[in-house]
Amino acid sequence: MKFIIKICIFLMIFSIYIPCYAEEVIPGAVSGILIDADSGKIIFEKNKNKKVAMASLTKMMSQIIILEEIEKGNIKWDDIVVVSKTAQDMGGSQIYIEMGEKISIRDLMKGISMASGNDATVMMAEVISGNEEKFVERMNKKAKELGLKNTKFVNSTGLDEDGHYSTAYDLSVIARELVVNHPSILEFSSLYEDYLREGTDKKFWLVNTNKLVHFYEGADGLKTGHTDNAGYCLAATAKRGDLRLIGIVLGEKDSKIRNSETMSLLDYGFNTVKMNKLMSKDEVVKKISIDKASDKELEIVMCNDLNILENKSSEKINYRFKYYINDISLPLKKGEVIGKVKVYNDKYIKSGDLCINKDIKRLSFFDLYLKNIISIFSGNL
Repeated sequence: MKFIIKICIFLMIFSIYIPCYAEEVIPGAVSGILIDADSGKIIFEKNKNKKVAMASLTKMMSQIIILEEIEKGNIKWDDIVVVSKTAQDMGGSQIYIEMGEKISIRDLMKGISMASGNDATVMMAEVISGNEEKFVERMNKKAKELGLKNTKFVNSTGLDEDGHYSTAYDLSVIARELVVNHPSILEFSSLYEDYLREGTDKKFWLVNTNKLVHFYEGADGLKTGHTDNAGYCLAATAKRGDLRLIGIVLGEKDSKIRNSETMSLLDYGFNTVKMNKLMSKDEVVKKISIDKASDKELEIVMCNDLNILENKSSEKINYRFKYYINDISLPLKKGEVIGKVKVYNDKYIKSGDLCINKDIKRLSFFDLYLKNIISIFSGNL
């Protein structure tokens, strides 16, 4: 059995794909999962719904809430906050902030993302919600919004506590929410090394606890974790071409096994599936005419790339497209969604939004009158 596992890993490293038994991809993990970030489709799973301690993978939910506050403009990266005694006294992994110290929110986010700082996490919880308890309430509310049924947060950091748990599947949903809807996280999680408090006499060197971002092709995140109850855990994401994968491994025995099995999991995905880009963002897919519009012809474009996940071993698939345009009322703003395109093979697969590619005004009464006069004299009426 060990020989088969070694052969599978060897073939994955050298990008030669031969199907391996699923349980041999991450044999040391208590549970794990691999998904396509674009669609959320599961590529691999092992005990995906088993409730376990999640260690610092907890902080992915904390990061979602921090980034929501940044995106709403409630806090800014350059805001300076004063460190509390509660934050200073946090145990476990730290960036060693001290009570009364002034530090930027950007540096705190670096500390969470790269060093898994419990002190930085609790400090941000206090900045946003006043205290960690209220912040955790918001974390659990967000979990419900994401449809998570097997996750409960008791703290913002992932330190071992009774009743604090999640699953590989739920954590993949959290990771996907973070990467897809808050991609600025990658600015922090992709850094292998950086500094806190630059320009001061307390300059502090950070090295990312996620070593994959340094030596695995395409890796740019996401979060490591370790406690006695959880073992060694990792939520990893990597992108090659148009394909981004998210892999979760939980309950590994040590960090080396955690890293090697996560790489095997990602290799399994990159060697098994591919992303087929059917249409590109801003690609013109249809032209229509609308009465009383400032433009004679309106170009309808894709709002975003339209991608389909396919098995590498599959034969070429012929897709069919159906376009659905909403009832349109003028004026229209560039980027406004005005319909959908649905993709079919033998059955419905997925859909993408259709947008207008420029501002379209409604012609005034005078413009309409002038347009009709021109048309009469040009012989178009």
